[in-house]
Amino acid sequence: MSEPPPLTVLIVDDHFVVRSGLATSLELEGDIAVVAEVDRGEEALAAYTRHRPRVVLMDLQLPGKNGIETVAGLRAHDPRARVLMFSTFARDDEIQAALDAGALGYLQKAASRDELLTALRSVAQDRAYLPDELSRRLRALRLGPAITPREREILALIAAGRANKEIAAVFEISEDTVKRHVSHILEKLDVNDRAQATAEAIRRGIVKMEQ
Repeated sequence: MSEPPPLTVLIVDDHFVVRSGLATSLELEGDIAVVAEVDRGEEALAAYTRHRPRVVLMDLQLPGKNGIETVAGLRAHDPRARVLMFSTFARDDEIQAALDAGALGYLQKAASRDELLTALRSVAQDRAYLPDELSRRLRALRLGPAITPREREILALIAAGRANKEIAAVFEISEDTVKRHVSHILEKLDVNDRAQATAEAIRRGIVKMEQ
């Protein structure tokens, strides 16, 4: 009886140590073969076309074309492409964006080796994979009241340390209107003050701080 074909993997990550470590670890499994490694999103499509891996293990933060853009490009080229996002970050907006772009799973790099193997094998079989915590967070995000575009703009200014009077001047509205917006923001994020709102907005990916 012949052996089943290996689970082939393409690794897309801009850190050499991460790529080589992942490749070495994954190939300890008898049924997994890393067929290619690239360090930029721009190189991923050519490598995918050449090797046709069962799963693409994709970093989110890449130089040039980021992981979400790269997923969208791969899926546009081949709707059957299976992508598992593997990122240091787990901001709600970015997770949702990756899934919307066509990723079948999302896992943080802090996950255990066993969980990574489980995720890879699930995605290889066309099954979505999202850890319970991330799944609960996205469910709550979809069920909760949405942050409006204006509230998002105000949140960015709050995170930058701007006072209500300054925010009012930016948008040419009254301080009372700003206070109402801030009150709605605190309620929607389920937090008590501006500092907590900033932290929660950054965690969810609603506000991105400059690196």
